[in-house]
Amino acid sequence: MTASILALAGLAAAFATPAAAEGWKVASEKTITGLVFPESVGCDAAGKALYVGSFGGTELKPAEKDGKGSIAKLSLDGKILDAKFLPANGEVMNKPKGIWIAGNRLWVTDIDGVWIFDLKTRKSRKLDLPGVVFANDPAVRGNVLYVTDNRSDQLVKVEPADFLDAKVQPKVSVVFSGRSVNPNGIYPGAGDTWLVVGFVSPDSPRAIFQVGKDGEPKPISTPIGRLDGLYRAADGTLLVTDWNKGALFTWKGEGTREDIATGFKGPADFCVLPSGKGLTVYAPDLVKSEIRILNLTR
Repeated sequence: MTASILALAGLAAAFATPAAAEGWKVASEKTITGLVFPESVGCDAAGKALYVGSFGGTELKPAEKDGKGSIAKLSLDGKILDAKFLPANGEVMNKPKGIWIAGNRLWVTDIDGVWIFDLKTRKSRKLDLPGVVFANDPAVRGNVLYVTDNRSDQLVKVEPADFLDAKVQPKVSVVFSGRSVNPNGIYPGAGDTWLVVGFVSPDSPRAIFQVGKDGEPKPISTPIGRLDGLYRAADGTLLVTDWNKGALFTWKGEGTREDIATGFKGPADFCVLPSGKGLTVYAPDLVKSEIRILNLTR
């Protein structure tokens, strides 16, 4: 066994759970329609609301700056409260992708930049990201914002994360670049680590990666799909969407993938809310223009 395989096995073992543990399963679900090309859903537990980034338009063109994108506000049961809640004040959004919510702040990527919004006042600011061509997913830890750039194969960070005040001059720097990760979804991992999943093409699957303080992406799985959304549950189980199989799957370590919801055509960036002992997953299907609400139990 080579050193690289040993390293992969060691990293994967950190995510393993006892074999006897029950896996997550879909207990019930319903489908929400009415939004055009929804790419991401952000969960606001405190505000008891969902925020959905949609491309709009009549054709699926994720990199086109056509000004047709918007963010809708929904109730937790999927009722559309305001189809074009953001942006306000005549501002123009193109193709909103990943969403991250913390407190009353919402971050959303938009091709070559990232927006920040105040959810109470709807005040906003857009930050251009130099060198970024296809910003996918944002995530915040502390006061640092991380943004994946799928097509440029890089991860960048913005400091401070809260740059809503125009007087703040944020610094943008590269965490890693050109490592054949093609990062899409990102989510906080254990300790100070980050988890990232890759997305390229049907015949070029990508893995799940762990990124440490050194900024080095290390694979913790073999290449397993065109991976998009990512979430880490309290027990360490990862939930991931995969375009190759049109599925939402769970992953606890190498060889433990289990597809728990299938039938997607474009399973994109989802969010999750704990619900008692279960989880509620809000998963957009970009191609079908649907959002599936999946209630998971063990």
